[in-house]
Amino acid sequence: MTNDEGSPNAEARRVALRHSIFVILSSFLLIFSAPSHAAANLGILGAHPKWDILENYQETITHDEFSQLIRGVYCTHGFAPDLIDINEKTARVLMNRETQKFFTLRFAENDASRNRVPRLWRPAQSLPLALDPGHLGGKWAKMEERWFQVGNSAPVEEGDLTLKVARLLAPRLRKLGAKIFFIRRRNEPITPKRPDDFKDLARKILIKNGVPQPRLDPLDPNDPEKEQTIRWQSEILFYRYSEIRRRAVLVNTKLHPDLVLCLHFNAEGWG
Repeated sequence: MTNDEGSPNAEARRVALRHSIFVILSSFLLIFSAPSHAAANLGILGAHPKWDILENYQETITHDEFSQLIRGVYCTHGFAPDLIDINEKTARVLMNRETQKFFTLRFAENDASRNRVPRLWRPAQSLPLALDPGHLGGKWAKMEERWFQVGNSAPVEEGDLTLKVARLLAPRLRKLGAKIFFIRRRNEPITPKRPDDFKDLARKILIKNGVPQPRLDPLDPNDPEKEQTIRWQSEILFYRYSEIRRRAVLVNTKLHPDLVLCLHFNAEGWG
């Protein structure tokens, strides 16, 4: 690999090229999947293809690359011959069956003669996106069993890591146009409940599951029967059930994002 091939500019060109190919071929797929009786080749509730946008991508892809991708990636089972006609210089795509109107995409002669791919897009433009840093971290990390330490080094806490990653992602996503919501901004739960609020329920669950007289607390952190204690069960109800359900309520009744990105790490070997 040359220095130029590994440079940020080279990578940017590759990304732009991939986007060009995606825009062109995914636009064509709107008609490949359409019912044969539809004059404008639209699927049910489908929007009219924006053919004029494709004019910006003339001569940005070669014949060989277009043919390989459309047959080997996008339409592996083939397509009706009346929908698209590929020759050495162009691809003619049927836009309207009744009027026999076609869109003509002109190929670049070779890689060197490709036109520059226009940047007409921001992939996350106006996208409401929620970042959900998994777990809690901080003083809750040991309770969650999302914590470990090697010698005297700083402990690894999954909840801290996910929050740091969310803070790194947010400005990058905003630059792409996304509107960012944080499910949590601190190493604290968003549920108002705490383990002590679930003691009675924890006792009932343990009794129902065959522990007639559950102990209140484990004997020590390595107690093999700690899962049969009220303390352990009430903590599970707090951080695994109450907290996660509260996050779901926040997403579904207040934030209403189009996408939720849940961030998790497995710091412990058992996951």
